[in-house]
Amino acid sequence: MDARFQVRIQRYGWDLAAHDYEPLWQAQLAEAQAQLLAFASLAPGERVLDVACGTGLVSFGAANAVGPRGLVLGIDLSVQMIANARRRAAELRSSNVHFDRMDAQALDFGDASFDVVLCSLGLMYVPDPEIVLCEMRRVLRPGGRAVVAVWGERARCGWSALFSIVDAEVASEVCPLFFRLGQQDTLARLCFAAHLDVIEHRRIATTLDYADADEACNAAFVGGPVALAWSRFDPGTRTRVRSHYIDAIEAWRCGQGYRVPAEFLVLTAVAATVARADSSRV
Repeated sequence: MDARFQVRIQRYGWDLAAHDYEPLWQAQLAEAQAQLLAFASLAPGERVLDVACGTGLVSFGAANAVGPRGLVLGIDLSVQMIANARRRAAELRSSNVHFDRMDAQALDFGDASFDVVLCSLGLMYVPDPEIVLCEMRRVLRPGGRAVVAVWGERARCGWSALFSIVDAEVASEVCPLFFRLGQQDTLARLCFAAHLDVIEHRRIATTLDYADADEACNAAFVGGPVALAWSRFDPGTRTRVRSHYIDAIEAWRCGQGYRVPAEFLVLTAVAATVARADSSRV
């Protein structure tokens, strides 16, 4: 898929998903986000960048950790996600957290601007995660920390059939190579190539709990990564893909509800203080 086209799909898709994202996903992602913040070990007074911040769920946790002397900047491609985050910041009267719309592949910050860069479940959506990791390294001070969470192995994520079901109905893939970063040591290798030295990584097995089929389908189609495709489906197509998805997660039905297995990968790296002469061996 053309990179610019993929960026547009993600921007407008997450604009559509923004209203339903927190009700459908906040509880499901809480464990991965808590682990990411624990790995970050944020200290009072630190400057933090939250890449692909969405509605700011991680950003506000980071702001609490760094305190009034610290600063958190959240950036996201989606206008609506940023608008939601800004509204919440205003409601909370948070003075140490700010949000801007920005492409993670071209961070509008100077070199060595931050002590910590976070990216919670956003790196899978960009056309070139390698570029984003290099940008994260660029804006980190030497020895600064990068903490990234991605979805894990496809085989351990019971909801993964979603993409093939939707791709069968559209002209191009919705999220090409979505699970690539969660495979084996792929993310660690890409970090090394970006001059980020991995110091810890952990796989977290979890379940996505849904009260019924409607909630499971809404999370998959309305408040998640395929929202743009879903918005363009006619009623017949929606009925068909919904039926296929329910069939795909049938093995994890518990009464009226569903307990779908999933896996997260959380990784911590530090910005290398000495440039490597050659990272082509990675």
